[in-house]
Amino acid sequence: MIPWEQFDRVCAFTAQTIRKPGTVGIRPIAKRFSMAKCRSSSRIRKRIRRYKQMATILLVFIYIFYIGLGIPDSLLGSAWPAIYGEFHVPVSYASFVSAIISTGTVLSSLFSTKVIARLGTAKVTALSTILTAIALAGFSCSHGFLWLCLCAIPLGIGAGSIDTALNNYVALHYNAMQMSFLHCFYGIGVTVSPYLMSLALSDSLNWRGGYRTVFYIQLVIAALSVCSLPLWKKVRTVQAEEEEVHVLSLSQMIKRKKIWASCGVFAGISALESTCLIWGSTYLSETIGLSADMAAALITFYFVGMTLGRFLSGLLSLKFSDWKIIAMGQTTIFAAVLILLITDNMFAVAAGLFLVGLGNGPIFPNMTHLTPILYRKETSQSVIGIEMAFSNLSIMLTPVLFGFLSGKMSTDIFPVFLAVMFALMTGCTVILKIGDSRSRK
Repeated sequence: MIPWEQFDRVCAFTAQTIRKPGTVGIRPIAKRFSMAKCRSSSRIRKRIRRYKQMATILLVFIYIFYIGLGIPDSLLGSAWPAIYGEFHVPVSYASFVSAIISTGTVLSSLFSTKVIARLGTAKVTALSTILTAIALAGFSCSHGFLWLCLCAIPLGIGAGSIDTALNNYVALHYNAMQMSFLHCFYGIGVTVSPYLMSLALSDSLNWRGGYRTVFYIQLVIAALSVCSLPLWKKVRTVQAEEEEVHVLSLSQMIKRKKIWASCGVFAGISALESTCLIWGSTYLSETIGLSADMAAALITFYFVGMTLGRFLSGLLSLKFSDWKIIAMGQTTIFAAVLILLITDNMFAVAAGLFLVGLGNGPIFPNMTHLTPILYRKETSQSVIGIEMAFSNLSIMLTPVLFGFLSGKMSTDIFPVFLAVMFALMTGCTVILKIGDSRSRK
């Protein structure tokens, strides 16, 4: 940054002190020059102030877009009891729809880097939200299982693209606090959608009414994403840095051991979340002996903890580094898993689920924020793409793996399974931390 103020003081001092014969014109010239620079400096400050204002407004829009990302994620699970009964399909068919969504998300995350490099984050965000809105409209009008599967394709593609685009953008242009708050808004979206579906079902509407309500919300978000396109263009610093994106091929990324460690961390984070989401109620019902409604209510403790953890992470980032917040989160998960392993008391289990969410919530945003630091800004888009792909792959496969193991044994293995996933995440984190420390030295 140019020290205009210091330069002006030097010019003013020169203008006041030079009083030699034959140099009468020096002082007025220097004074005029100094004033011009002052005016220039003032204009620069105004531009900086205006840029900060636009960047803040854009961040608010990004938060809203991320709510739209979270809303569809927990909608299928809450609506499925009504859907499979109407379509006369087995209850297990929910896994097919979920697998299609996850497959689309994985593929979109892997290949979105090239699309983002060509179109830019703004256009990809707008197209993704529109695609998601179309998919939700399709769900609300669906009259058969095959139609659900068809609508699941654009839902997965849209989710993967916007997830990769916005995570990389915020990681590059905002600090860790904003990244944590971003994922906190995702938690709001995930929490709100089941509530909206329950309202639709309780008001004698059907599950289509719930999807229709969410579609209207997503349509508003899609309209905002289109309206925000001029705002993205005004933030010129963003455009300049997006031009420096270096796309890494899949083969180039596979050869890097550090990237494998990063993918392991994200896979572990998502494994903990998806296992609690899909199988937590079953564990509480079959192993702990709770009723179905009580089990469903206690699972919300995880999402409350996750949202709170990400909010607190944003505040803690003002004082602590990303690595320290990650260590705090993993320590909290360790305590939570220990509680779940040693007791089956209902209140202790509820506290354990809350602590798993509280500890797991901050790790995802802080690891994402670290990605441009660990892999350079120009390649972070590609790395975040494969990180999101492994995260969604874990969301797709981990519940299936747990279902297979619990079928061979029982749901009693729930705490043990969480402990194994936690060990995977922690081990990969240690590898990354050691590698980062060595590179800094």
